[in-house]
Amino acid sequence: MNTEFLTIGEIKKLLAEGKITCEELVSNALNRIKKHDHEIGAFLHVADDEALAEARRVDAARAAGEELPVLAGIPIAIKNNILVQGRKATAGSKMLENYEAAYDASVIRRLRAAGAILIGETNMDEFAHGSSTENSAFFTTKNPWNTSKVPGGSSGGSVAAIAAGFVPAALGSDTGGSVRQPAALCGVTGLKPTYGRVSRYGVIAMASSLDQISPCARTVEEVAELFSVIAGSDDKDATTVDKPHYFSFENIPNDVKGLKIGIPKEYFIEGMDENVKKAVLEAVELLKTNGAEVEEISLPHAEYGIAAYYIIMPCEVSSNLARMDGIRYGHAVDGKNLLDTYLKARGEGLGPEAKRRIMLGSFTLSTGYSDAYYKKALRVRELIRRDFEEAFKKVDIIVTPTSPSVAWDIGAKFNDPLTMYLSDIYTVTANLAGIPAMSIPCGFDQDLPIGLQMLAKPFDEESLFRAGKFYQTITDHHFKHPKL
Repeated sequence: MNTEFLTIGEIKKLLAEGKITCEELVSNALNRIKKHDHEIGAFLHVADDEALAEARRVDAARAAGEELPVLAGIPIAIKNNILVQGRKATAGSKMLENYEAAYDASVIRRLRAAGAILIGETNMDEFAHGSSTENSAFFTTKNPWNTSKVPGGSSGGSVAAIAAGFVPAALGSDTGGSVRQPAALCGVTGLKPTYGRVSRYGVIAMASSLDQISPCARTVEEVAELFSVIAGSDDKDATTVDKPHYFSFENIPNDVKGLKIGIPKEYFIEGMDENVKKAVLEAVELLKTNGAEVEEISLPHAEYGIAAYYIIMPCEVSSNLARMDGIRYGHAVDGKNLLDTYLKARGEGLGPEAKRRIMLGSFTLSTGYSDAYYKKALRVRELIRRDFEEAFKKVDIIVTPTSPSVAWDIGAKFNDPLTMYLSDIYTVTANLAGIPAMSIPCGFDQDLPIGLQMLAKPFDEESLFRAGKFYQTITDHHFKHPKL
């Protein structure tokens, strides 16, 4: 039976009805990866034997009449900065090329408890530094819709694996848009939860005050289910919060009547692709036609989001990557002395973008510049947070484009970091403010997907699920997929 591009719900139904076994499902996924991933480059590692063994265990438990957990037998791909015990966790870097995880991240423990099958680890921009997955130390991931285009980043491998029909769902991480932006460029659904909703324990940190583990799948329903599994407080992560996080998708209203939607005037500006703007505004009009209330709002400090982000984030990168010195962690070399060892290990193990961000962060935090740049950026961050706080007194969700353009040619922005950084112009503010945001497909431009971003107040993922659920009920953009 052909099982590619099925949703988690469809797979569960087939398994429950005995129309397919879990072993057949996983074998189909592994065969498709073997057949097509040389074109895409989504996976750094595929756990064939382990996945099949786990599938057989699920089949045996089902045959014995045991009660099965919610994701029993569902193949899931994992971004390679999330630790899976016994498997390599490279974070897309030569620095960690041979690092084997000694324990499971908290989200992995929760996925295992839910019965998910961890089919493999996906490619990413090195240490999550990038918007195109071209910064991986191993190879460039390609967009399944057009393999001459980027898939977005830094979670490009996870999102491309879904778009290509290799897996129904995956985990990524989102620090400035690293799940939402590739979700938009590859035509899938990606959620960045509220900061603190999901434990970061066992995740190789990029920028600790911005990182959030993020689920992605073809539909809002699947994303909501994954979120319910991985979210929740964790004693191993002091930033997590103890708030209800389980959502019964059936109980979420399938309408938008009375839902108040804000359109920030600062986001619809010169530089946005006209076809992207048109698709997003058409989506808003469709929601309005079906009962949503739409009004223009202002987020006056949004224009400073990119500048603040690219000061705060490199400072945290510089701090977090200090441990990658070839002694405590990472690529080891024999130097003439301690300094020579550091210089050679980091010089050989880190790629150009990682070095660029370390240097930017170290400079910004240095004596004489911390007050001028870092502390000022923190004040701007607070102003951005307050802008959202005021906006959510008037509206339930805010709608924007996810990316200012569709996927671009591989190499087109690679040597122009400033242009590449602007790819995140619509996504970074959600991370700075710590609010939840979700990207869903809303159309196409020359056969390349366009993403619609929805943002909500802290801990109100349910409003995103409500709006997204209804939109995906009356449209079919999320069911379209590339032909490999």
